[in-house]
Amino acid sequence: MKKIALVSANNFRNPYPIYPIGISYIATYLREKMPDWQLDIFDCNLGDYSDLALFCRIGNYDYIGVSLRNIDDTNIYEQNCFVAHYRKVMQAIRENSRAVVLMGGSGFSIYPDVLFRELAPDWGIQGEGEESICRLISALELHESPYGTDGLVFRDMEGNVIINEHKQYITSLTLNVEPQSAHFYFEKSGMLNIQTKRGCPFGCIYCSYPVIEGSSVRLLEPSLVVENIKELYYSKGITYLFFTDSVFNIHREYNRELAARLIESKVKVNWGAYFTPHHLTYEDLELYQKAGLTHIEWGTDSLSDSVLEKYNKCFRFSDIQEQSLNASKLGIFYAHFMILGGYGETDMSLDQTFERSRQLGLTVYFPYIGMRIYPRTRLFEIALTEGLISGSSDLLNPVYYVSKNVNIGTIQERALATGQKWIFPGYESPEMMERFRAKKRRGPLWEYLRY
Repeated sequence: MKKIALVSANNFRNPYPIYPIGISYIATYLREKMPDWQLDIFDCNLGDYSDLALFCRIGNYDYIGVSLRNIDDTNIYEQNCFVAHYRKVMQAIRENSRAVVLMGGSGFSIYPDVLFRELAPDWGIQGEGEESICRLISALELHESPYGTDGLVFRDMEGNVIINEHKQYITSLTLNVEPQSAHFYFEKSGMLNIQTKRGCPFGCIYCSYPVIEGSSVRLLEPSLVVENIKELYYSKGITYLFFTDSVFNIHREYNRELAARLIESKVKVNWGAYFTPHHLTYEDLELYQKAGLTHIEWGTDSLSDSVLEKYNKCFRFSDIQEQSLNASKLGIFYAHFMILGGYGETDMSLDQTFERSRQLGLTVYFPYIGMRIYPRTRLFEIALTEGLISGSSDLLNPVYYVSKNVNIGTIQERALATGQKWIFPGYESPEMMERFRAKKRRGPLWEYLRY
C-alpha cells in the first residue's frame, strides 16, 4: 500500500491554538480520491521535532505534504518569524524519510518562490491545493509530466523557480476531522473551523487573501457545508464553529440559503465569522442569528473615512456604526479589528478614530500597529515607491508600513484614554481563557473582555 503523510507545521498558540482546517480539507479530499492509499496526519501542536522524526521513520511514507499556515505573528512589538521553526521541521523530515516532500498552505502561498528556495521541498502548491496535489501525485506515480498542474511550484532546467497559474477551482468539498485533533482544539480553543466560500473580491491595499485564495469567489455547496456541520455536532460533539471565509457576508443569496438550511437542520451549533459592515441588513443579521450566529469579528480597520478610503475599503464610518448598533440590538457579540498608523494615517485621523470608538456600543477593539507588508499587494508597490523596501526584499522577516505622520509612541495611551476596551497585541490573557475553557465556555471569549 502506498502511503502519504500530511504535516501541519504550525505550532503557534497565542492566544490559542488554531485548528488546521487546510490539512483536514486536503486529507478528506485525498481519502475520497485516493482510497487505496494510507494517509496519516502529524500536527506540530500535538508533537515536537523528535515526535515528528519518529513519525517519519516508522511511517516510511512515499509522500509527505507540509502545510505552512503563518510566516510570523503579525505583531509589530514582537516580530516573531516562524521560518527557523519550519527549517527544523524540514530537517526532521529529510533526516528521517526518503519521501517526496510537497509543500503548501496559506503561508507558503504568500511566498512560494522564496520559501521554495529557503526550505527546498521537492514540489510546492501555491493556493488551493486539493485537486492539484491529487494530479501531482498521480502524474508522478504514472511517470507522466506533472508540469501542467495548477499552482505547481518547481524548478526548471536552469534552476529558476516557476509558479503555475491557478485556472480551475473547487466548489464541492467535504470536511472530516480527526477525532483526536477535534478534541484537542475544541478543549483548548473552544471552537473548530469550517469554510463556506473561498476567494476575496475586495482590494484592501495590504491584504494577502486574494494572493492566497484568488479574487474569484467560489461558493461551496451549502448542503454539504450543513452536512459537515451536522457530522461535527453529532459525531464529535462540536458546538461552536468559526467560518474562516475571507469575509462571510460576500454573497447575500448564498448566505441566506445556508442560514435557512442550518435552521431547518435544527443542529445546535453556535458560530462566528469575519464580517464587513457593507452589503448587510438588519434582517440578514436577524436570520443569521436564528441560524446560530453569536459572534461577529468586523474587519473595520479605521473609524476615519479618509483612512478607509486610503485602505481601499468599500464602507465608511456610517456603515460601521449602523451595523454595530444592529448587532447590539440583536444581542450579537462583536469586536472590531483595527489597523492604526497604516498608509494615509495621521494623528488627526487617529484622534477621530479614538473619539468615534465611543459611539459603537459595548465592544472590544483589537488594534494592529502599522501594516505588515506582503508581496503582490498594493501596499508592496507603495512601500517600494516610497523606498521603504527594495525590489530584492523577500519580506520573510516582517517589515511594517507605519505612517510618518503618526506619533506611534502615544498610540496606546491615546486609545486607552477613550475608556473603551482596546486590547493591544501581547495584552491578551491566556490565563483568563484557560479559566473559561475549564468551565466549558465556547467561542472566542473576547466578549468577556468588554467590561
